[in-house]
Amino acid sequence: MMGVLHDPRAGRTKTQMDVAKALADARARIDAAAAAHVAPPRPAAPVVLPPAAVLSRQDGIGGSPLDPRLTFATFVTGRSNSLAHAAARQVADGLRGDPVMFNPLYIHAGVGLGKTHLLQALTWAVSSTPERKALYLTAEKFIFGFAAALKTKDGFAYKESLRGIDVLVIDDLQFLLGKLHLDLLGAAINAVIDAGRQVILAADRPASELEGLDQRTSSRLAAGLVVEMGKPDREQRRLILLERVAAARAHHPDFDIADSILDYLAEALASNGRDLEAVVNRLLAHSKLNGSAVTMDLAEREARDLVRPQEQRRIRIEDILRATASHFHVSRSDLMSARRTANIVKPRQLAMYLAKTLTLRSLPEIGRRFGGRDHTTVLHAVRKMERIIPTDADLGAAAEKIKNQLQEGI
Repeated sequence: MMGVLHDPRAGRTKTQMDVAKALADARARIDAAAAAHVAPPRPAAPVVLPPAAVLSRQDGIGGSPLDPRLTFATFVTGRSNSLAHAAARQVADGLRGDPVMFNPLYIHAGVGLGKTHLLQALTWAVSSTPERKALYLTAEKFIFGFAAALKTKDGFAYKESLRGIDVLVIDDLQFLLGKLHLDLLGAAINAVIDAGRQVILAADRPASELEGLDQRTSSRLAAGLVVEMGKPDREQRRLILLERVAAARAHHPDFDIADSILDYLAEALASNGRDLEAVVNRLLAHSKLNGSAVTMDLAEREARDLVRPQEQRRIRIEDILRATASHFHVSRSDLMSARRTANIVKPRQLAMYLAKTLTLRSLPEIGRRFGGRDHTTVLHAVRKMERIIPTDADLGAAAEKIKNQLQEGI
């Protein structure tokens, strides 16, 4: 009987040699593949254009000037503006071709609460990338550009040029006056959105209070995201002060404000960010120009004219219509209708009177909100109420009750 053959050189069986050879071949193939493998190149860092190039791009496409200080880096976030900031960042961080999530984005806020800062920060961020174009326009610049194009019978070309913009930003819509301006705004919004591009709008009031806005544009705005930026809370105000002091120290390293003074200013100046910036500038001027130490007495003196009385709740014509209709047990549509029965006429005239005395709206604006009435009708109602309220106890009591409800937000 024959035995198993052995390899005299290795002292191993043939089966063992076959297994060893297969393992060596496999290892060789793995080593060869590893040697041939080249790691994929890392993606290049995104190109960021310098500020001068961004400003040149804006000027080249007819944009309004940008303030280099108004960037995301200097924008202080808090509860009052976190949603607006997040929405703006989402737009700024997007790429060309990304789906548009909130379109249009409509931001409204009172004076000095940071809406222009946020819009310009967004424009800086988008325009700093060569792949995308953002156009920032004030309402005045927007109307000037559109009107100039219409004058040269090139309005269609102007509207079409907006389709090439990735992000269209229009600020201070409250300065658009009359139906023509708002019709031009609607045409621009529709052109950009229909092209799949982003629109960002801002004003000092909700879109529903922009007088003369057509139905299609109103529905477009409602279909997007509407965000209100409120007043900063105390913590946010202190952070704003710290940011302004840090900005001043970049040029004046020895300038500083003690923590106790910052606490006082954050507590006293509760209206808006512009007051906070103003008081820091005043203290800086005293420090650098007069050599004065920044003391609590100096801070109190410089902040005195900036400390505002507690502001009353802002009242809208819509609120007046609702409250008046509820008090007199009629419908809002009754007050806006052409009906002239006694139980409708008196509440309607009282509501017009309250609209004139409790809001800053003009007589023509009030007339439009009351079913498209002429301003002379509103003036007649106001004068009539001024004449009879002092002598009609029931009507005077009704006016006072509705006014108190509106001011208390009931």
